[in-house]
Amino acid sequence: MSKFDGKVVLITGAAGGIGKATAKKLAEQGAKLALVDLNVEAVQQVISELGLDDSRALALKANVANEEEVKAYVDAAVEKFGKIDGFFNNAGIEGITANVEDYPTDIFERVLNVNVKGAFLGLKYVVPVMKKQGYGSIVNTSSGAGLIGSPGFVGYNSSKHAVIGMTRVVALEAAPFGVRVNAVAPGVINTRMMRQIEKNTVPEDAEGAREAFSSAVPMGRYGEAEEVANVAVFLLSDEASYVAQSIYTVDGGQINQ
Repeated sequence: MSKFDGKVVLITGAAGGIGKATAKKLAEQGAKLALVDLNVEAVQQVISELGLDDSRALALKANVANEEEVKAYVDAAVEKFGKIDGFFNNAGIEGITANVEDYPTDIFERVLNVNVKGAFLGLKYVVPVMKKQGYGSIVNTSSGAGLIGSPGFVGYNSSKHAVIGMTRVVALEAAPFGVRVNAVAPGVINTRMMRQIEKNTVPEDAEGAREAFSSAVPMGRYGEAEEVANVAVFLLSDEASYVAQSIYTVDGGQINQ
């Protein structure tokens, strides 16, 4: 019997690198998946690639910063599958690279809207479902940027610090009801987001930026989405049954060096 046989996991940002890698690992272990993304066609492609039929997968389009759409994706998941065992609260955007005085206010607001409000709304509507069940596991996606300062990333870093704060608060609120809340904090991961950050950081030499980011990691390389997914799946599983309010860095040793 696979670890997630009969279990239902809801994933936001499911079409992105880490979301997709996590969906793949969960599907391989028998989970039923409710996959949320603004790009629903990309989600449907993920479901097709994983070979899942309608009995095991649901594609949902939502702007995670829109409260009505968040409530709708949670309601749809419960209506189809009857429960939510796990929630990977993963959707996020990177913003731009600029010092604070040059950082456009509208982009700052957009980053916080998706990364902070989106994570908050997911928790707001999933936690009551899990409290009623008397169990559940939630994994929020923060970042190594949520634990340190990174010049030029005032929007992204601020948003990911906020996700860690939410994780710690909601973990304490939910623990008495049998609901565990933790977070993963990826470092530099080989995904589309890092390609964009490389271009934002050194527009004329994205490859040079990648080499610089890699050299700052004690392990000397970028992580892969699957390596973050491994940790997220562990936290969602019963193997992490006594883990709550924890922040798991997946960063090749970079943050705490």
